[in-house]
Amino acid sequence: MIHGQKIGLRARHEDDVPILHGVLYNDVLTRSRQDPRPWQPIPPGSDRSPYAEGDPSDARASFSVVELGTRELAGAAGVWGIDRHNRSGHLGLSLLPGFRGRGFGTDIVRTLCEYGFAVLGLQRLQVETLADNAAMIASAKRAGFTVEGTLRSSAWVYGERLDEVVLGLLAHEWAPTWRPEPAKEI
Repeated sequence: MIHGQKIGLRARHEDDVPILHGVLYNDVLTRSRQDPRPWQPIPPGSDRSPYAEGDPSDARASFSVVELGTRELAGAAGVWGIDRHNRSGHLGLSLLPGFRGRGFGTDIVRTLCEYGFAVLGLQRLQVETLADNAAMIASAKRAGFTVEGTLRSSAWVYGERLDEVVLGLLAHEWAPTWRPEPAKEI
């Protein structure tokens, strides 16, 4: 598990999938705002659920988010579109309704940055979010991301065109919140 201040990112457990699928995927409007692919009905327990984990992939790292104090499942997060040649990736998160508005977003973004920069050795991380997603934009900015631009009318969301904001953070701009203790010489 990778620890933030309030949350931990851990491997997706099989019993996380029905909760994430039932709450996050089946909320059609919210899911449509998070994923550029059109929503389609996928029954519970299907291996086609976006939360069902298959074999590990070099192109993505999916995590379950847990609250550290209670160990409760709080949501899902990940680094996706990992490009090992250009050393870049994208990050995203989705919190279960009871965990929204509690300051977890920034902690998750910072912890994903630790994974992307310190563990994977990436050079650049990027966030794309709808322009009206003030919570994600604020979380990314608090974690050090810079708004790089707006993609006008680039997202089709539940019957309307919306703008997307692109935010980026480079490895040398990242301010890690944790550093390992150097090994003591014997």
